[in-house]
Amino acid sequence: MTHPLALIALLPLFGFLVNGVFATAIGGRRFSNRTAALVGCAGPMLAFGLTIAMFLQLRAGDYVPIVAPLYRWAALGAQGFDVAFLFDRLSAVMTLVVTGVGSVIHVYSAGYMHDDKSFGRFFAYLNLFLFFMLLLVLGRSMLVLFVGWEGVGLASYLLIGFWFDEPANAVAGRKAFITNRIGDAGFLLGMFLLYRTFGTLDMDYINQAILAGQGAILPAALVGLFLFIGATGKSAQIPLYVWLPDAMAGPTPVSALIHAATMVTAGVYLVARMSGVYIMAPETSQLIAVVGVLTAFMAATIALVQTDIKKVLAYSTVSQLGFMFLALGVGAYGVAIFHVVTHAFFKACLFLGAGSVIHALGGEQDIRRMGGLRRHIPVTFWTFLIATAAIAGLPGLAGFFSKDEILWFAYASQSGGATWLWALAAVTAFLTAFYMFRLLWLVFFGASRMAPEVEHHVHESPLSMTAVLALLAVLSAVGGYIHIPEFLAPMLPLPAVVPALEHHEHTLLYVSIAIAVSGVGLAVWLYSGPTARVDALARAMSPVGALLRGKYFVDELYDRLLVRPLVWISEHVLLRGGDRLLLDGSLHGLAGLTQRLAGGLSRLQTGQLQWYALLVMLGLVAVVLWGWRSV
Repeated sequence: MTHPLALIALLPLFGFLVNGVFATAIGGRRFSNRTAALVGCAGPMLAFGLTIAMFLQLRAGDYVPIVAPLYRWAALGAQGFDVAFLFDRLSAVMTLVVTGVGSVIHVYSAGYMHDDKSFGRFFAYLNLFLFFMLLLVLGRSMLVLFVGWEGVGLASYLLIGFWFDEPANAVAGRKAFITNRIGDAGFLLGMFLLYRTFGTLDMDYINQAILAGQGAILPAALVGLFLFIGATGKSAQIPLYVWLPDAMAGPTPVSALIHAATMVTAGVYLVARMSGVYIMAPETSQLIAVVGVLTAFMAATIALVQTDIKKVLAYSTVSQLGFMFLALGVGAYGVAIFHVVTHAFFKACLFLGAGSVIHALGGEQDIRRMGGLRRHIPVTFWTFLIATAAIAGLPGLAGFFSKDEILWFAYASQSGGATWLWALAAVTAFLTAFYMFRLLWLVFFGASRMAPEVEHHVHESPLSMTAVLALLAVLSAVGGYIHIPEFLAPMLPLPAVVPALEHHEHTLLYVSIAIAVSGVGLAVWLYSGPTARVDALARAMSPVGALLRGKYFVDELYDRLLVRPLVWISEHVLLRGGDRLLLDGSLHGLAGLTQRLAGGLSRLQTGQLQWYALLVMLGLVAVVLWGWRSV
């Protein structure tokens, strides 16, 4: 009998297989779009219900982890690699988020993609993506996690490049795939070192062994660094963040799925799951905190000048992931997961709200051609407003609680907290509030900047989309009241606070509120007034603006330093020298030699009997001489 944990993962896989056969060209399009949507949505929703049941079972068992061994994958002497699932506090939280948010995104997609000619293929890919993500968060072994890790990379390639007839979309999918493979090389090296040390890849066993003092021979700093390199690829941190903004080429539900609760949080989950390694490697943890806060700040500054609604949200995702890694780096693993949860709510709402705007405007994504939309699409506006206030960190909403805890531990944690980390994170929080309310104002307020023919056809999204937005807006408002850090504390304890700083907590809380309100106020003042204010600021910040609009020219730098040299080496050294000269040359040379030898031998075929007799006699003489020599 199949274990319920296995069913959680297998249900989306079943949807992929059914739609892949019967709703695509493989099955002759025997499914209607309605049937394909039902099959595609049923798997994630049933998986979510089953996850709730497993969580209740976990709670009834006093949160003793549930282990589901499925089968032995491979044997290596006396040791083996088992496929097993683990359901503990951490995987329970992640599975609930993945299946819950994944389900509502599937429902939303039924309305958003209803006119797409590849409707069934889209749902098949969504289901496949969710299957691999569930493998990632449920796998007990790092090997099973790695299968899910690579699987979401493959599925993201298919989804980002879903409209592959557009070259830019195909390029974006390829960029995401290749960038993630660079990070995966580090992940593999870290995994090999862990297996060499412990003789197993079961993550719960490794953490327990480390905490029991059995990891003294583990090169923790090196392992932690390798695993973090893998995390920078999946979770879009410096230097491997460049793929995520381009992932906007996919359909908007794909952006919501990747950005909100699944693929980009995989790196955060990995570091939190392997927290035992990082407890032994404070220097690597400090590096994680530095990379996280720098990523958050840099992405926030780029978001200030973006004019594509999805690009603003994309860079905000990179920035929020930076906050999560900042929390991981200062030892607040449970707080990082807390922000993963709240971020899943408001970022899914924001992306799907952006999809509703794009749907209403017939595909328009440039915020400079919007304005005044709150009158036309009120449900989208109010839900977008709540989610925007949540990510800005306004008091009482989900983002306020998780972001405030990150700022507090960045300041006061004994495990790497520092004033400068808090200061840069606080500036980033201010920028977040500013650019998000800039986005809100330019899209929904002010005079309309839409073309008359576009404005005439603006309409609210169907119920399948607006109902999802309303649900996510509610979660964005109340999600912060779920005490995730306290729930995870038995396995992910909060770091100790510097005693001399304990009395600063309430002061910093008020500072955080002031920062968020100031960012909102500046955006409203600047964009609600005459355009001269914005123009004057743009002129004053012209050199900086050019740098930000160029996204710090990181893509161009990578192109000059990495892409072009590698392409040149491929074409001129590997292709010409390796393929054409060595491989083709050796094959052609061998063929030519054979041809010349055959030509030489053919001259012996004269047709004259005396010539053949002479050759026979020479052969006999040679045989006799060889025999005489041997004697």
